[in-house]
Amino acid sequence: MAGENLEYKFALLETSPEGHIAAVDDLRTGDFFHPLTLFPAGLPPVFKPLTEEVAEKFLEHPERLGIHDFRKSQRFWDEEVDVESLYTLNVCPLNTSIEVERNPTSGELLGFYEERNDATGQHGTAKNSCSLQRAPGPPSEATRGSSTNYPFWPGGMEETAVEKILDSDSININFEADLLTCPPGFESGVEFGRVAGLGKLSDSLNISDLIHSEDNVINEWILQEKDIGNDQQDANPSEDSQPLARSASLENMLEKQQDNLGHDSSPKKLAKEVWAEEIDISKPMTEFHKIVPNMAHKYPFELDTFQKQAVICLENHQSVFVAAHTSAGKTVVAEYAIALSKKHMTRVIYTSPIKALSNQKYRDFKTTFQDVGLLTGDVQLHPEASCLIMTTEILRSMLYNGSEVIRDLEWVIFDEVHYINDSERGVVWEEVLIMLPEHCNVILLSATVPNTVEFANWVGRTKKKKIFVISTLKRPVPLEHFLYTGNSNKTSNEMFLLLDHNRKFHVTAHNKAVDAKKERMSKHQKSFGAKSGKASTPGSDKGVWLSIVERLRKKEQLPVVAFTFSRRRCDENASMLTSLDLTSSSEKSEIHTFFTKCIHKLKGTDRKLPQVTHMAGLLTRGLGVHHSGVLPILKEVVEMLFTRGLVKLLFATETFAMGVNMPARTVVFDSIRKHDGTCMRELLPGEYIQMAGRAGRRGKDTTGSVIILCKGNVPELSDLHRMMLGRPTKLESQFRLTYGMILNLHRVEELRVQDMMKRSFAEFNSRKDSKEQEVKLKELLLELEQKQDTATVIQDTDFSQYYESCVELFELRLKLQLELFLSTAGLRNLHPGRVLVINNDKYKQCIAVSLKVDTSGKSPKFLVLVMTEKEEFSAKAELHRFSPERVLLKTLFRPEMKADQDIIYVEAKDISYVTTTKIDVKADRIIDDHNKRQIPRFRDEPPGQSTCLATQQLLRLVEANPHGLPSLDPRRDFDVKRLDLVEDLLRINFLEESIQTGYTCVDNPRFKTLMTEVEEYMKIKCESKKLRYLLSDDSLYLLPEYKNSVEVLKELRYIDERETVQLKGRVACEIANHELVLTELVFENVLSPLEPEEIVALLSSTVFQQKVDSSDISMPPNLENGMKKIIDVATMIGEVQQQCGIRQPVEDFVSNLRFGLSQVVYEWAKGTSFQDITNMTEVQEGVIVRTIQRLHETCRDIRNAARVIGDPGLLQKMEKCSELIKRDIVFAASLYTQ
Repeated sequence: MAGENLEYKFALLETSPEGHIAAVDDLRTGDFFHPLTLFPAGLPPVFKPLTEEVAEKFLEHPERLGIHDFRKSQRFWDEEVDVESLYTLNVCPLNTSIEVERNPTSGELLGFYEERNDATGQHGTAKNSCSLQRAPGPPSEATRGSSTNYPFWPGGMEETAVEKILDSDSININFEADLLTCPPGFESGVEFGRVAGLGKLSDSLNISDLIHSEDNVINEWILQEKDIGNDQQDANPSEDSQPLARSASLENMLEKQQDNLGHDSSPKKLAKEVWAEEIDISKPMTEFHKIVPNMAHKYPFELDTFQKQAVICLENHQSVFVAAHTSAGKTVVAEYAIALSKKHMTRVIYTSPIKALSNQKYRDFKTTFQDVGLLTGDVQLHPEASCLIMTTEILRSMLYNGSEVIRDLEWVIFDEVHYINDSERGVVWEEVLIMLPEHCNVILLSATVPNTVEFANWVGRTKKKKIFVISTLKRPVPLEHFLYTGNSNKTSNEMFLLLDHNRKFHVTAHNKAVDAKKERMSKHQKSFGAKSGKASTPGSDKGVWLSIVERLRKKEQLPVVAFTFSRRRCDENASMLTSLDLTSSSEKSEIHTFFTKCIHKLKGTDRKLPQVTHMAGLLTRGLGVHHSGVLPILKEVVEMLFTRGLVKLLFATETFAMGVNMPARTVVFDSIRKHDGTCMRELLPGEYIQMAGRAGRRGKDTTGSVIILCKGNVPELSDLHRMMLGRPTKLESQFRLTYGMILNLHRVEELRVQDMMKRSFAEFNSRKDSKEQEVKLKELLLELEQKQDTATVIQDTDFSQYYESCVELFELRLKLQLELFLSTAGLRNLHPGRVLVINNDKYKQCIAVSLKVDTSGKSPKFLVLVMTEKEEFSAKAELHRFSPERVLLKTLFRPEMKADQDIIYVEAKDISYVTTTKIDVKADRIIDDHNKRQIPRFRDEPPGQSTCLATQQLLRLVEANPHGLPSLDPRRDFDVKRLDLVEDLLRINFLEESIQTGYTCVDNPRFKTLMTEVEEYMKIKCESKKLRYLLSDDSLYLLPEYKNSVEVLKELRYIDERETVQLKGRVACEIANHELVLTELVFENVLSPLEPEEIVALLSSTVFQQKVDSSDISMPPNLENGMKKIIDVATMIGEVQQQCGIRQPVEDFVSNLRFGLSQVVYEWAKGTSFQDITNMTEVQEGVIVRTIQRLHETCRDIRNAARVIGDPGLLQKMEKCSELIKRDIVFAASLYTQ
């Protein structure tokens, strides 16, 4: 067929094996078409468009939809009823288990003991049990735990045992009056009426009877089963079945075994608890390698004695407290514990006080042990490692949140334990030590402190395990301390040795330094006139630094660390030494290469920051600056270059002296005065020793040099002596209650905040004798039981009320005597010639006359002439001290024989009262006569005329006034105006009137005998009451504050009336700082309407700590409104605190929120470069970085809080907040972790 004869072009295709022909359009150009054969099965099918197919099948025919097809629905099967399954019960878990006691080193079997199983132990979970036997949690919570987890049971904290309940005879239950009818959480309950036909229940039932009756019931069941078996087997029905005797329990077996071993069951006097043992390191250990033949970690040097002793303790699984000077080698102990844990296939945690120290330790330990992990607020590296390094706050959080890491923990190493003295963070160390489980041993590393044994005793008593104390005052490199008064190269030789390497203090060196300073000042005054030489100027400071550095360079005493107690002064000192160059060309090249390599990790604009370029210039010349205002990555560069010896002069603040071993050849103090946040003061001995200890490199230097610059006047000799040779600061408790601690402990019913307070270091001295007090209390209660006759007398009469009134009267009189007679008016009224009444153990209501007032001692004393009698007047029948005549001071002592006199010194408490009477006496003559008769050869001479005359005058006064003389009026004559003293006077008058007429016991014919018995009984009762108080929670120092804090939490609905943690309390447990403020912001929906940039700007107020004047900062309207809302919330909380008794002023509570960086953080979240935001504030770059890093942790906490309350919107916004701020130089990775 010709193509040209066709009007339409097509092709013929064979579409099937049968030979069917199909026509297909062909748009190709060409003259001829030929039939083609495609596909053996023909053309592929062409489906209809999906929309047409759906419309045809379903929309036009809805009955075709499968929703009505019952065959695809859920099917149900009827459950087969099995009544017999109700007859079987699961076996109850055993209450006790048999445990094996072995030697932890050799594995030798030592014996068996029975231990009570935790009710929720093996079958419990992290949500309901504190037992180590509970089921593991999910892997996502393995490292840090969860705020809904229970913590593991703290070691040393006693659990309530059934045995204690059985031993208590005082627990009686009244089933008619004591049963509760309203379950927890319900507003009302059920009233149970008496069931008809039942007799009256017994008034009370002892709970121990209920528990013991369980054994009888079980025995009856056993007997019944045996009876049934015997009936089936025994052919003789007349034979009586014998009751089975109960077999001896395991407890009895153990008791017999112990008795056979020679333990005396008779009660013994309780020995005083000693939980700390100090190890003597004065003798060398020649057999160390025999004791520890295969060390877990080999060292290329011989260990010191204190290190060997510590290693032996670790090998014996004992806890140690190592106190030694800086650079003495405490890290060896930590390294050996890490090696030992790897050998035992357990885990170890190393804690440090600051994040930077954690990073440095991670680098050091990673090089040595490889299997090391790091946990900080924003970094988590290798959490599965056997050795984890973290800050103490992270470990506290893991303990409260029940981290699974705690299960395998063998050692916890606390570095820089003396940081417990920090007022803000010291409480964290105490919390961690208290919360650690029993199986965890502790290693405490500290600088030298004077009370190591006391602190170790506290730790040991808290954890119920002995702590071995190893202290050494020896320095590996001895120090020499100098005073430097030079200010130029001409005077660079003015360096005076004040304390040599033998710790001998040279006073002459201080005198020479003072003379050199005076000589220069006199020359200066001759040339330029008299000016004060105290203040230093930048020009003079530059001369001092140039001269001292040049001297040290000539003496080859570089590198040097210059401690300066001001960030601004550090920067100024480094910047002004522009002419100083301490590095060679090869060192400059090495510094430049290293610096460029480190900074290359930063963003392009961050590499050009002013601080980065300035630091590059300083480091090239061998100078460095190290303080909290420096960017973290630059601080790490400085530290690494200093370790390599390329930084020759480092200006640093006090934080450089903490932790990592970076010694120098010389240490220089710019000043010995610092500002501690409150005022300017001299350095404490501990602070000076910590920083001075950086001088001297072990293995390189024979001595280390410490130089104090005398820019102004030379420091006082006493200040220098105290600072260099004084005792370091003691370890003191900084324990305080926080809302986070209270809420975390209230989550667990078994843990009480009172138990935490009891075990704090602050309560150690008052609680350390609690065992002896318990024994003493039992003895006193036994004595009271034996005095039932006296108790009956007290019950039937008013002897006890009379006794209490008399005791109260005596106490008030003593208080008033000390206040009146030692006051200015009292001393004036007791001038010579004043008649007064003395009442003490020897002189009972004896009249006397004042001769002299001696105010030379701590407390004034009074020389008086007391009238007595020749014979021993104690032989007379005396009145009882509680008789009304004696108590009311009515009757004066009257001699029955010849009157005599004594001249003695008395104190204010010995003066019963001062009379209105004065007599004319020659006091000087009487005193001289008395002193003369003290000489042995004049001792037998009769008293002088003046003495006899005064005695006769006193005798006539007593004869004329046998029932007492009128006394001076306290308010008029002693000028008493204080309200409390006036109230005491009124109370004294009331008690005297009631004693005179208000009691019938004084008329009892056996008053003296009965009163003696009552007095003894009441003393025992008062002492037992005092011991009960000391052993109770009421004696806790922080208990009132705790009760007030609980009231605050109840008022704000964080806990309910039964102190159960509510939803707001659970949210607060997720937040690390400012728990109440941030929780209220979440629940008041203050954050949700804001943009993420605005949220982080406002939240920065909770982490920024520096005081900055923010009045001139202009913020967007939304930030202004948000700031007002936050301040209103904080004000509300502060007012609630005041209403509940917490004394913190509302203004102080609100001032903890500081908005000085809000605008900076706002711009950073919007994407502004770091260089631009640094130009918006005077706050240094390092502080900005640290604030934003802590802000990221706060955002994470609020994100977790949003997850708890189920607010997905807030959760997404907080994730966005973290994304916005986590960028560039602020979150640059640490050089130590790469």
